[in-house]
Amino acid sequence: MSSIRSRLLIWQISALLLTGLVASLLTYQLALNGFKEVQDNGLEQIAHTVLRHDETPVPAPAGARPAPDTAGADSASTPDDNTIDEPDANEPDEGQFVSQVWSTKGQLIYSSALDDGPPLQAPGFHWVSWQDHLWRVFTLPRATRTAQVAVSMNERASIRSSLLMWLLLPMGLLVILLGLLIHEAVSRALRPLDHLSQEIGQREVAQLHALALEEQPEEVVPLVNTLNQLLSRLDRLLASQRQFLADAAHELNTPLAAIKLQAQLARRASDVERKAALDDLDVGIERAIHLASQLLQLARLEPDQRAPDREPVDLGALVRQTVATFSAQAEHQGHDLGLVHADSPVITGDPQALRAMLDNLIDNALRYTPAGTRVDISLRSSADSVLLEVADNGPGIPARDRPRALQRFVRLNRTDTTGSGLGMAIVEETVALHGGTVELADTPDGGLTVRIRLPMPAGVAR
Repeated sequence: MSSIRSRLLIWQISALLLTGLVASLLTYQLALNGFKEVQDNGLEQIAHTVLRHDETPVPAPAGARPAPDTAGADSASTPDDNTIDEPDANEPDEGQFVSQVWSTKGQLIYSSALDDGPPLQAPGFHWVSWQDHLWRVFTLPRATRTAQVAVSMNERASIRSSLLMWLLLPMGLLVILLGLLIHEAVSRALRPLDHLSQEIGQREVAQLHALALEEQPEEVVPLVNTLNQLLSRLDRLLASQRQFLADAAHELNTPLAAIKLQAQLARRASDVERKAALDDLDVGIERAIHLASQLLQLARLEPDQRAPDREPVDLGALVRQTVATFSAQAEHQGHDLGLVHADSPVITGDPQALRAMLDNLIDNALRYTPAGTRVDISLRSSADSVLLEVADNGPGIPARDRPRALQRFVRLNRTDTTGSGLGMAIVEETVALHGGTVELADTPDGGLTVRIRLPMPAGVAR
């Protein structure tokens, strides 16, 4: 796992080293070029000085030697200036500088060297190999004399070493100093993240209050805002779970206590009474099973339990299957359950949650309406939505009580029927999961109509 601190340091110090290296190489190149220019200017000035001091014609001394044959000297074209370290021509080392005066006939008149020195060259600057050394030579002809000065390049290695030392040593120290400053700057810049990590790590599970924004850097504020949103969602989720567990324990306690009581009565009852007690026990068990099933359905719809994977669902086929499933129960209870209209829209959703929604809609309509009630189911689709309606002509729900009807464990004082008060809560959670809306309205001829509108995905068949 990579570290932001390490990555910042690597990138910044690498950039610093690269910049220092490029700057050193450029400075080194400029210095070498400067040495060459200074050297050439110095040689030219010395040649002029030699001629000024020797303006009077002077006969060649006895035994004056003609110019040596230059065929043996390597008068080469200019080599790569970057490979030559030129010493200062104005201050040549002893034995590394030679000045010569030649006659117009090519005879050596004067040489500062113990021997002849480099051979006479054509006018101008030249690189000459003489006595196994490389020399920089400048030849200046005049009417009666020709001056030639030369400087040896023997010291180029030491000059290069000195130059590199004076360039790289300060640059290396500067890079080290800047590297330390960068490390300290990065550490200080990331310190708020360290403090934030420590604060979050030291919190207990129940400490979900928001993180402070006042002392956070501007770049960290979006992260802290996102964390605060997450903490807020977790706080609501935990509160919802605590409330759910409390409600579930309370609601399960009633049927379980009734089952226990009925079992005790059955144990003490006579043979005639035992059958009635066992029937009551069966009803209690059925109620407990129904309640447990609804609790599991509701728990599955909690925000942290919602399945992220969706799949195409033929809602028309699902509605027809559900109506067929409840037909026998409706007939047994004396209800008129029918499917008045059913398109076949295909939506993207959770088929298990949608089936539970339909089960609870129809079960509520049958459970909380008297015998002889008509329950009509319709499913219509349009270009952008699907409308599902479950309408009955029963007693209905007063408008003021309808918001409460969607809450958990609310039965609106229905004491004449069994139920847990979770059915409509499951419906609302499922509709919200699929991005839809649920509405409780009056049926035109009396009763309650539940309208559910779900979005139709673009490009999906209807």
